[in-house]
Amino acid sequence: MTILLLLSGLVYGGAMVAMALGPRSPAWVAARGQIVATVFLGVFIEALPFLLLGTLASGAIQVFVAPEALRRFSPRSPVVAALAGALLGLCFLPVCECGTVPATRRLLAKGAPLPLGLAFLLAAPTVNPVVIVSTAIAFRGQPGIVVGRIALTVLVATIVGVVVGQAARPGAVLPPPMGGDDDRHDRATGNRLSRLLRHTGDEFFEMARYLTTGAAIAATFQAFVPQAALLALGQGPVVSVLVLMALAVVLSICSTVDAFVALAFAGSFLPGALLAFLVFGPMIDLKSVLLFDTTFDRRTVTAVVALTTALVIALTVTINLLTA
Repeated sequence: MTILLLLSGLVYGGAMVAMALGPRSPAWVAARGQIVATVFLGVFIEALPFLLLGTLASGAIQVFVAPEALRRFSPRSPVVAALAGALLGLCFLPVCECGTVPATRRLLAKGAPLPLGLAFLLAAPTVNPVVIVSTAIAFRGQPGIVVGRIALTVLVATIVGVVVGQAARPGAVLPPPMGGDDDRHDRATGNRLSRLLRHTGDEFFEMARYLTTGAAIAATFQAFVPQAALLALGQGPVVSVLVLMALAVVLSICSTVDAFVALAFAGSFLPGALLAFLVFGPMIDLKSVLLFDTTFDRRTVTAVVALTTALVIALTVTINLLTA
């Protein structure tokens, strides 16, 4: 249902843009189509290896992690559980937001607390060694951006994990498809390697459908929403944050390379706006919201998106006001 709503909105928005722009030449239409195809392939190919890593991690969790052990070692306190989830990416496979969704779903299916799963979902794309190093290289000489990105990500993910995790209704977490969480069936069918490959394949192809849709939406927005017009609005402590957050959603860039894109805006935007781009983009973008829909019900997805957005705006606008 969420996918249908997004696609309907995309079609309606495209129609409104076309009406506003008026008639265009065939060459202009062909150029837009080429941009859509190029951006779609770029987003899809960039995300695909990380999706594969994430589904491989999900399969490993399913095959090698016993539910009893996960429940025994999971923190009881929602705050501690959320904080642990936010930091779990430091010792996890470096994956972008596409890869954390299947891993999160499998952790929750195995009995991990919801606050831990939500915090891991939001923080792991940023709080992992690869992204920390890439951010430090892009913003060498600006440790405030590097530290600020990690600190704000952990803070936002922990708060969202605690608040949404505690308020979630029963049934907020959707079960994996095809009985993937049936451990007794798993132990009775095949060796561990074959089970790992089966789970990885099943989840990869399921998630790839949502990735394809999200990449198509992101490509269409990039082709028809003029980025120059957005960037021209990027002045002031509040508007600059909103502009770069919107741009992060539209671009849907993988977290392993987004620091180098943000670096291009460093001379034109305030520090809080840069942090908004670096923190919000890996948490919420066009493709990740579609992937969330495979793991959580619509109410939980809405709550995660709304609270994350509000927190990032409040924190980064405050940073702008304090550093102006």
